[in-house]
Amino acid sequence: MTDDLDALRAEIDALDRQIVGLLNRRARLGLKAGNAKARNGRPIADAEREREVMVRVAMANEGPLPQDALLALYRQLIDTIKRLEEFEQSGSRPGQAD
Repeated sequence: MTDDLDALRAEIDALDRQIVGLLNRRARLGLKAGNAKARNGRPIADAEREREVMVRVAMANEGPLPQDALLALYRQLIDTIKRLEEFEQSGSRPGQAD
């Protein structure tokens, strides 16, 4: 039983590393999109695009994560990336004093 648990935990740990890598990749792409918006004079927030993302995420969810939990995670991700875009455009970094 311990061997099974150890194997499952090792797989979870590996998957967590992949998820962190994917989240950071997602954030970098969001920052690039933010730079493109800034160059074109567009605001950081784009409610329509955010709705589209949330709909696609909801449609992709095959469980077992509950829809509301998954969408809350994505809302947090989107909000975090928007804050990173704001920091980048202001020339500061998260955690830096203004």
